Amino acid sequence: MKIAVLPGDGIGPEIVGQTLRVLDALRADGLPIEIEQAPLGGAAYDQYGQPYPEATQTLVRAADAVLLGAVGGPQYDQLDRPLRPERGLLAIRKDLGLFANLRPAVLYPELADASTLKPEVVSGLNIMIVRELTGDIYFGQPRGISVNELGEREAYNTMRYSESEVRRIAHVAFAIAMKRNRRLCSVDKANVLETTEFWKEIMIDVARDYPEVTLSHMYVDNAAMQLVRNPKQFDVMVTGNIFGDILSDEASMLTGSIGMLPSASLDENNKGLYEPSHGSAPDIAGKDLANPLATILSAAMMMRYTFNREDAATRIENAVKRVLAEGYRTGDIAQAGSRRVSCSGMGDAVVAAL
Repeated sequence: MKIAVLPGDGIGPEIVGQTLRVLDALRADGLPIEIEQAPLGGAAYDQYGQPYPEATQTLVRAADAVLLGAVGGPQYDQLDRPLRPERGLLAIRKDLGLFANLRPAVLYPELADASTLKPEVVSGLNIMIVRELTGDIYFGQPRGISVNELGEREAYNTMRYSESEVRRIAHVAFAIAMKRNRRLCSVDKANVLETTEFWKEIMIDVARDYPEVTLSHMYVDNAAMQLVRNPKQFDVMVTGNIFGDILSDEASMLTGSIGMLPSASLDENNKGLYEPSHGSAPDIAGKDLANPLATILSAAMMMRYTFNREDAATRIENAVKRVLAEGYRTGDIAQAGSRRVSCSGMGDAVVAAL
């Protein structure tokens, strides 16, 4: 199991460090895990002058899977756009062909009171959001900032999808729905955007290959509202890059904290990049305060989707469930009477539970 580890920026090295302790425990029990580290994002710019340098490219292309912390920080905001940390993240997704982003939003019973919604609204929540990751407005051309024929500055981006891009993410979503409750909601804005009208047409066509799955459609603005009104109506959601970016972050807060939300980004052969859904949190970086559970749960997804080791995935997830049941909480999910711990303290608890 060759894993490329990219700690990244901000709290990235801290949360990745605790996840490596979990992987070390699995290796000690016999899993043939090999780990090699490289920089990405701001850390890579500091070392190489590029957010996705050649050394990192070589490592991740040769690896079976990639574990990433987070990228970005205010000290890089004034760099030219191609040199900013976030460009490294977009580049690695494109380079490795990671078109399918899986973001589960699961509410653990012990954290029902940590959600900003009423417990009766979110208790039992278990949603899988499938987000197309390498197309849409984030990658579409043309894009830029220029001066128009009236001499006024203007900015433009292009929302664009090919039929093959939509079909492949549709098949991923339907396949996941088949393994769950066989309900799939496709999110679009087909009443306004031709791109998503096209998306909807293809989803309907692909649905013919999965007659056991009930396909529904919802406009993105309504979906955003329904996630806070009645989130348990959803089982699997599939949508494009920009809508998925926004909706998955909204869904994460239903679980009590974005610090609890893992993610997987997969290519056509299930090689994946695994990372927490949260950012680099520069305000708490280096203070041992971050919640490492999203990154640890991302490692569980790695075991499940890339290495096909359901036993190892379940073992990690059960360890997380146990520490939550025992009352361990980092600051973002702390409650009255809970056992508040640091980032490393949560790592201690998970390793002990393993």
